[in-house]
Amino acid sequence: MLILDIEASGTNYEKHSIVSIGALDFNQPDNRFYEECHIWDGAHIMDGALEVNGFTEEQITDSSKLSEAELVEKFLQWTEQLQDRTLCGQNVSFDRDMLRAGAERAGLNWTLAYRTLDTHTMCWMHMIKSGLRPPLSEEHKHSTLNLDGVLNYCGIPSEPDPHNALTGALCHAEVASRLLNDVQLLPEFKQYPIPWL
Repeated sequence: MLILDIEASGTNYEKHSIVSIGALDFNQPDNRFYEECHIWDGAHIMDGALEVNGFTEEQITDSSKLSEAELVEKFLQWTEQLQDRTLCGQNVSFDRDMLRAGAERAGLNWTLAYRTLDTHTMCWMHMIKSGLRPPLSEEHKHSTLNLDGVLNYCGIPSEPDPHNALTGALCHAEVASRLLNDVQLLPEFKQYPIPWL
């Protein structure tokens, strides 16, 4: 699996830009990718987005950084050597769509698959199979199982703020390993035992 996390200037892949990509190869977790870029000309910045990812407007408009197009190209080249490029992460369809939009803006050939593996779904299924009831919003009547909820269920503290794409990818990889294989994967999380073992 290709564990992926993207930080962006907002949530609309047509209006907003990638600002950083974090990833790792699940089969070789030491094989990691992290880079930052400046937003594309005309990209919007959504209110609150920079509070989440910790970047400043100056950082995401710094033209000395890679462009979004250069970053996406560099990332796609990095993925070519992986044996399994099935995307995995928390709500990874967002990351896939943002990355695909960046590739289209850059005129790059999109070579990653549409199918993804979502750690939200993995955790939901694990809870059900363990006889637990996943958390639901009373108001909206849908899942409230965000990344912090998945991490906590797997015995790991919440993701640090502000969010970082590589830290996010490491979190996704660790919970995927615990939920799928009952195995700790990364040294960054060794001090946290798996609660259901």
